[in-house]
Amino acid sequence: MTVDRELVVTTSPHIRSDISVNRVMIDVLVALAPATAAGIYFFGFRSAVVLAVAVISAVVTEAAIQRVAKWEVAVGDYSACVTGLLLGMNLPPGVPLWIVAIGSAFAIAIAKLAFGGLGKNIFNPALAGRVMLLAAWPVAMTKGWLKPEWWRQADFSFWSWNVADRFGISVDVISSATPLVKGGAQADAFTLMDLFIGRVGGCIGETSALALLIGAAYLIYRRHIYWQLPACFVATVGVLVWFFGGTGGYFTGNFLMHIFAGGLILGAFFMATDMVTSPMTIRGQIIMGIGCGLLTFLVRLKGGPPEGVSYSILIMNALTPLIDRYTVPRRFGEGVA
Repeated sequence: MTVDRELVVTTSPHIRSDISVNRVMIDVLVALAPATAAGIYFFGFRSAVVLAVAVISAVVTEAAIQRVAKWEVAVGDYSACVTGLLLGMNLPPGVPLWIVAIGSAFAIAIAKLAFGGLGKNIFNPALAGRVMLLAAWPVAMTKGWLKPEWWRQADFSFWSWNVADRFGISVDVISSATPLVKGGAQADAFTLMDLFIGRVGGCIGETSALALLIGAAYLIYRRHIYWQLPACFVATVGVLVWFFGGTGGYFTGNFLMHIFAGGLILGAFFMATDMVTSPMTIRGQIIMGIGCGLLTFLVRLKGGPPEGVSYSILIMNALTPLIDRYTVPRRFGEGVA
């Protein structure tokens, strides 16, 4: 009697889903499109080049390492594109392009592939790349800030390229890194609508809360992220700033400014929610969101840097295995003598 091997199946469970890594990454790129377009509009063609260099460097680095290591070349899953784009969106528009390329290479080679590749990395690669650049080239990473729509001024155009060489002609194009500088003292120069639309200085992809929220709504609709983590992240920052962040006593802090300024919206919805580096359960994601919010508040109000989103997410990434250990339900019968 012969056995029909085609009828032999593996043990349950048998999961059937049309969701693939490729599909998820394409949806993330679609969700980032509004913020990408807003950043290019406000900061000009130079910002588009920064984003392109970040993406190309990430893809080339991943393909080269995988080919040398004789691994399957998996750039077709678009995860390297997402990493490169997120890194570029976290950089100032006037940053030197060679720094952009090094940051992307570090994000892919060290923060992702050195841990075993997609699904095995502990830290968000894009944030790891950004923090490395801040540590290695702090001066270059804290210069090159441009005012929104600077290219509308005389002697400039949307296609202006080497803006830094022309700062001596028109210093009005220079902006601070973020309205959060000096504890938010520069927020008086902007209205809440400016902050919401993105008409403020900052990193390429972080300034337009409106564009970011549109993309976040798409990811939630597609069920690629859950709302609990980013909501707890943003709410924790808002409540703590409202209670402790004012100069006139308790409950006087400008929480809306802290929510819409800086990289909070970008970090909360697009980086803290990374499937690989965030907790597996809703309860764990709530814990991570609150932890990220607390750390961001402490860095913004009590620390040296004006922004703490990147550091807070990376710290909570390191704590994710511990959070999962105590929040993932045990299997039935596990631990029973």
